[in-house]
Amino acid sequence: MSPEESSPQPKPVRPLGGVRVLFRNPISLVGAALTLVSLANVLFLFLIDITSEKPTPYIGILAYMVGPSILILGLVLIVLGIWYDRRRRRAQRPGTTLRYLHIDFNDPNQRGTFAFFFTFVIVFILMSVVGSYRAYEFTDSVAFCGQLCHSVMAPEYTAYQLSPHARVACVDCHVGSGASWYVRSKLSGARQVIAVTFNTFPRPIPTPVHNLRPAQDTCEECHWPRKFYGSQFKVFTHFASDEKNTPRQIRLLIKTGGGDPSTGAPSGIHWHMNISNEISYIASDDRRQVIPYVRAKDMQGRITEYMAKDAPLSKEQIEKASPHRMDCVDCHNRPTHIYVPPDRAVDESLLTGRLDVSLPFIKQQAVAVLTNPYATTEAAMEGIATDLHTFYLTKYPEIDKNKQDNIRNAIAEVQRIYKSTTFPEMKLDWKTHPNNIGHFYFPGCFRCHDGQHVSADGRMIRKDCDICHTVLNQQEGATSMASMQGVAFQHPVDLGDLTQVSCNDCHTGGVSP
Repeated sequence: MSPEESSPQPKPVRPLGGVRVLFRNPISLVGAALTLVSLANVLFLFLIDITSEKPTPYIGILAYMVGPSILILGLVLIVLGIWYDRRRRRAQRPGTTLRYLHIDFNDPNQRGTFAFFFTFVIVFILMSVVGSYRAYEFTDSVAFCGQLCHSVMAPEYTAYQLSPHARVACVDCHVGSGASWYVRSKLSGARQVIAVTFNTFPRPIPTPVHNLRPAQDTCEECHWPRKFYGSQFKVFTHFASDEKNTPRQIRLLIKTGGGDPSTGAPSGIHWHMNISNEISYIASDDRRQVIPYVRAKDMQGRITEYMAKDAPLSKEQIEKASPHRMDCVDCHNRPTHIYVPPDRAVDESLLTGRLDVSLPFIKQQAVAVLTNPYATTEAAMEGIATDLHTFYLTKYPEIDKNKQDNIRNAIAEVQRIYKSTTFPEMKLDWKTHPNNIGHFYFPGCFRCHDGQHVSADGRMIRKDCDICHTVLNQQEGATSMASMQGVAFQHPVDLGDLTQVSCNDCHTGGVSP
C-alpha cells in the first residue's frame, strides 16, 4: 500500500452560508426593521420641517437627532447580527469555511441588485450630509436653546423674548464663531442634557459669569465702542404707593460719552471702555459684586491702584489673584435675560395704560401680590386674582361694582407681569441675578463708585451723582402726568399753519434758510 493510499483524506469543505442566509437572524431582522421605520420617519419629518413656516422644536429634535440615532442603531444591529450568526454557525459546524459575497456583473439579477444598492448608498450619504448640516443648524437655533427643555430654560427664554435682543440668536452671544467655542459649548450642552435627564440640574440655572465669550467677540460685533454718544436724555417715571398712585418724573441727561479721542473726548460712562483707558479689578465673590481692588491705566500708561477702605487686599493677595479687565458686560451684565423688578414693571404698566391709574392703591396692591411667596405659578395666578379682587370688594365696593372690567384687566396684567419675572418652579425671581446697570435695585455702579476706594496718594473713586448724569428737573403729581401728553411745537420763526409746511421744504442739510 502506498503512503498516499494510507494517509487520511481531508474532509470536504462545506460552505458556511452566504450573506443572505446570515442576514436571517433575529438581531439583524430587528435592526432592519428599526432602519426602515426610522428612515421613513426621518424623511417624513424632514418634509414637514422644510414645508412648515414655523416648525416646532420637536420636529427638529426628532428629524435630525432622534431619528438618525435610531437609524444608525438599526444599521449597527444588522452588522452585529451577521457577525454573531456567522460566529454561531462556525462554532456549530467545525471544519467549515466561509463563503463570501461573489459579484458577477454578467448576471442580470446581480447587476440590478448592485445598482439598487449603489443608488441607496449615494442617496443615504446625501441625506446624511444634509441631515448633519440641518442637525448642526438646529442645535444652534433659538428653539433648541429655549423651547426644547421648557421647564428648565423657561425663565431665560421668557426674558429673552421680552428683551432688546429678542432677534439675536442665542448662539451669537453664547457660542459665536470658531471651532473651539463651538466644541466647548456642545460639550457643556451634553453635560446639561444629562443633568436634565436625571433631574440633577441646579435651580436656578447659574449665570456663566466666568466662561462667557469676550465682549469684543459678541457685543462689539454690533455695537461700535468707538462711537461717541455725548449725553442722552432719559425720563424716569415712578408711581407712589398711595391711594392716587401719584406719579413722579425725573428728567436727566445720562453722560454716555465715549472712549476714543478720535471721535470725542474720552469722558462719561463709556470712559471705561478700554479704548483709551484700561480698567482692571479683583472681585472677592463669584458674581463680581464685591470689588476691593481697582486698577486704572490712562492713555499715557500711568497706573493708579484703588483699594477699598474696609477690605484692602495685601500685596500677596493681589499677586496671587487674576485681575479681570473690565469690558461691556461688567455693567451690561443682563443685556438679554432681564428680570424686571415688580416695582418697575408696575410703573411701566401704569405709564403705558395697561393698568388703570384711577384704581385706588393699584400700585401698592400690585407690587404686594407680585412679591408674595407662591409655591407654583398656578398658585400665583390664583393668589393674585383672589387678593386683588378681595381688596377692592372689601375696601372699595363701589369701585368694584362700577369698574369690574378695569379690575379684571388689572388682574390679567399683574398675572402677566408675574409670569415674565418670577418662576417659582426654578426658584428664580428678579432678585436672583444682580443687574449692574445703574444703582437703583442693586449696587451696580456703586461697586466701585462708593467713595470708599482710595489710592495711595489719596485720590478717591467718587460717588457724586453728576459724574454720570445731570438732573434737569423733577416733577410730582398731576402736573407731571399732564406734561407727559406733550405740548404744541413752537417753531423759532413764525411760519403760520405748520400743517401746510414740511420740514424738508427749508431744511436741506446745508446752509440754514
